[in-house]
Order: sequence, then C-alpha cells, then structure tokens
Amino acid sequence: MRKIILTLAILYPAAALAQGTSTPAAPDNPPTIGGKPLVVVGSKNPTAGKKEKPLSVAQKLQACQDIDDATKERLDCYDAIYAPQPKAKAVAAKSVSDCRYVKEEDERLTCFNGFADKIPKLPR
Repeated sequence: MRKIILTLAILYPAAALAQGTSTPAAPDNPPTIGGKPLVVVGSKNPTAGKKEKPLSVAQKLQACQDIDDATKERLDCYDAIYAPQPKAKAVAAKSVSDCRYVKEEDERLTCFNGFADKIPKLPR
C-alpha cells in the first residue's frame, strides 16, 4: 500500500508539471505543417461570400436615366454599357445596341434615350 501511495505521490506532480510546460500557440506564431502555415479556408467576414447579382442591360440603361438629361455624363454612362463604334454611314437603329454606331454624340444620346424610355420600369 505504501509503495502505491509513494508511486502516485511521485507520478502525479510529474504529470501536472508536464502539462503546465506546454504553451498554446501564440497568435503571432500560427501553427505550421512541414514549415508551412495552415491555410484558412473560410472568411470571418459574413458579407464576403455574398455577391450581388449583375445588373441586366435594361437595369443599367434605367440607371443612366437617373443622370441629368442631355449631359455628357449620361452619354458616358450609355457608352460604358455599349462602347461606341462609330461608322461613317450609320443606318437607323433597330435596337439599343445599334445606337453605338451613330457618330454624332447628340444623335447617339437621343438614340439611347429613345430606347431607354421605352423600357418598362423594372424593380431594382
């Protein structure tokens, strides 16, 4: 009986001492495997994974309608959607994408406005 108590008296403090010497990894020392730091898979930012739906062409054209009429800014907005590709002799536009071929800026703006005004109001 004395031998068991003596053995426990020696082993118990040794086990407690061994547990106390190991320190957890510090934040500036991230855990590594094979000398390379572990990769974080997820993000702590909850909005990082959420992506907004891209706007349709009609919604983009309606957004341009919010800019003052007959201004260079509105034409720039339309040109950002459909890059201008002026032709020497442009035919009458049958769709909004045909407005990019009009050479004169005022006529191109009028063309875009005409098609954008015909679009029914879409939810934003």
